[in-house]
Amino acid sequence: MAALARGAGMSLVDILSVLAATIRLATPLVLATLGGLFSERAGVVALGLEGMMLASAFASACIASISGSPWLALAAGMSIAMLLSLVHGFAAITQRGDQVVSGMALNILVAGLCPSLGLAWFHQGGQTPALGHDMRFMPITLPLADTLAGVPVLGPVWNNLIGGHNLIVYLAAVLLPASAWLLYRTSFGLRIRAVGENPHAVDAAGLSVAGLRYGALALSGLLVGLAGADLSIAEGAGFGRDMTAGRGYVALAALIFGKWRPVPAFGACLLFAFCDALQVRLQGVALPLVGVVPVQFVEALPYLLTVLLLAGFVGAARAPRAIGLPFVKTR
Repeated sequence: MAALARGAGMSLVDILSVLAATIRLATPLVLATLGGLFSERAGVVALGLEGMMLASAFASACIASISGSPWLALAAGMSIAMLLSLVHGFAAITQRGDQVVSGMALNILVAGLCPSLGLAWFHQGGQTPALGHDMRFMPITLPLADTLAGVPVLGPVWNNLIGGHNLIVYLAAVLLPASAWLLYRTSFGLRIRAVGENPHAVDAAGLSVAGLRYGALALSGLLVGLAGADLSIAEGAGFGRDMTAGRGYVALAALIFGKWRPVPAFGACLLFAFCDALQVRLQGVALPLVGVVPVQFVEALPYLLTVLLLAGFVGAARAPRAIGLPFVKTR
């Protein structure tokens, strides 16, 4: 980082800017990864993360444009993502269908449906109208921002790195430890993990396997919906075609990289987001011993990193034993 900073001629403000962008870019990834975590720890493959995020982004932008309320928009985005998650659950749990096929079908359906509905409703090429500041979650100025503005180092860190983010960023910071606590410190979390490892043992204990899995998927949908809403009514100002840009798949990769544990998966999200933020800064900049790196390579850097991580550089990752397997009650 230091060498790159020197090579790129970056000041403290520039470095803080990259780190702040990392936090913002990591937010939808972290939320989607947490959503995938609950789904997959319950034994249901979360391949539909991309479609759920996209549907949430579209629904949020539509409702924000119509109602003018970011809160209604957020509720709509989370609701539609939860509904799609439960539809995926109906195919995977109740109908015992192929979970990979169900997840991919959901992604394809949403990718085609959202631009079509956007074109029919708003006549703007599949996009939604640009949202005003009162229709979005704008950056929040923290207390003492003016007092600390003139203090070296502490002032820029407080105002530009810790402060200046929207509400969903701070929600994600709370939901990460809350999800870890729920999964590892509560009886509900224990049952979720158990149903993903040995659903027959859970059934023998008198618990409903289908009920637990549907509960996990509902929670997963709410978290992924929050991630999609962040893209269109917080970081962005409206819905655009394919605006998730593969973030659902990256979140799934982060989940595998983190071996289905919250904190390592969070680290993977931060790493991807940091590369994404850095590639913007490095475009057209001459690096030491390397020179100017082609823009196409710099833009592909976060995705290349994802492929390298999945190629086995993180070691063996053991998925929950019952993931992808339909539960059939034995008598």
